Amino acid sequence: MLSPVLCSELSALEPEYTEADVISTVEFSQSGEFLATGDKGGRVVIFQREPQGEYNVYSTFQSHDPEFDYLKSLEIEEKINKIRWLPQLHSALFLLTTNDKTIKLWKVSERDKQPEGYNLKDEEGRVKDISKITSLQVPVLRPMDLLVEASPRRVFSNAHAYHINSISINSDCETYLSADDLRINLWNLSITDRSFNIVDLKPDNMEDLTEVITVAEFHPHHCHLLAFSSSTGTTRLCDMRSRALCDQHAKLFEEAVDPASRSFFSELISSVSDVKFSHSGRYLLTRDYLSAKVWDLNMEKKPVETYQVHDYLRSKLCTLYESDCIFDKFECAWNGTDSVIMTGAYNNFFRMFDRASRRDVTLEASREVCKRRAVLRPRRVCIGRKRRESDICVDSLDFRKKVLHTAWHPTDNIIAIAARNNLYIFQDRHSPSGHHGVHRIEQETAPQLEDTPPQ
Repeated sequence: MLSPVLCSELSALEPEYTEADVISTVEFSQSGEFLATGDKGGRVVIFQREPQGEYNVYSTFQSHDPEFDYLKSLEIEEKINKIRWLPQLHSALFLLTTNDKTIKLWKVSERDKQPEGYNLKDEEGRVKDISKITSLQVPVLRPMDLLVEASPRRVFSNAHAYHINSISINSDCETYLSADDLRINLWNLSITDRSFNIVDLKPDNMEDLTEVITVAEFHPHHCHLLAFSSSTGTTRLCDMRSRALCDQHAKLFEEAVDPASRSFFSELISSVSDVKFSHSGRYLLTRDYLSAKVWDLNMEKKPVETYQVHDYLRSKLCTLYESDCIFDKFECAWNGTDSVIMTGAYNNFFRMFDRASRRDVTLEASREVCKRRAVLRPRRVCIGRKRRESDICVDSLDFRKKVLHTAWHPTDNIIAIAARNNLYIFQDRHSPSGHHGVHRIEQETAPQLEDTPPQ
């Protein structure tokens, strides 16, 4: 189904890391030349793809800092929940980042020249005494070492009473949405002091609350369409042309559940943690706790494809509930041609499913199997006795190691996997770029990321 992927290792020792170093989001730019990660410490690290195929650190900056809401006596974490790239129109890069309450628009640009020869300032930037200026000179630009600068261009705040879980750029490139547990707001990228509420699920009496919004996303081609999913396992498609407030959905995607099979955990495991439109815009990919589903926008009553990610965990739901793992939110991703889907699992495993052949593979992102130019071998989880040496029993899975955040290059077979404070980048050995060395990048306690040495 899938060609083997390769990886190389940076270090043989497990480094110490703090909670702030844990990667919380991963996102490729529209061209795939850049890859951005955000962590729980509020830092954003941008990687650029080199001509030989390696991704090296391009820029690192602090996006958010911890804050305190004195009116609500609430601490606001600096953790980066989502990153979204704006289409690149010129040499500068623009991206949106958000924590629980505040969204920021960042500009990342290069500078390799600096002005010299000011008339009113000296070399150290101090203002000169005008009475002592006897001649005028023309300022010039002198070459300097390349400097990558990140500066905040807009700050969008004070619009969400609950924690922001999603942001999505509209295809019109002028607006974007932000979603929290109960509301979805529509913003203009150039206006920071107001937004329009387009979905509001908050009941008059909070005791009547039956569901919360878990994720929302715009359609990739139609600027009037958006989808959002909820904790009840439903996904709604809304059309902003029909009405300003999209509380009445255009379509509802929900799979009927046999009442006889319902249990205490049914609603917990059916909650949708991620939704992604296919690149073509024809399909929706949703991820709940145990499975990934592909929905045709023209058929609401059931998914056209269902993939069991780790169905072997059904017997472990009680343990997972007690450890709070059942509330983990796994993301999912399409490949560039919409023919393969990918999502994460426990034990640093991630799963890939070929839609045409219905074949699947389980791979592991860890330093133990990450040898330079080594082929990743498929792994298999068994419920009973091991059949092969490479098999792992379900009782031996480490639920502290989990792949929650994944991203797929928009055109090439390159994937990014976040596991704790490590970012793994894997590439198909038959990739047209011809580069076979795929690497693991490790985030230390310092903001700067370590990268592989040039080959």
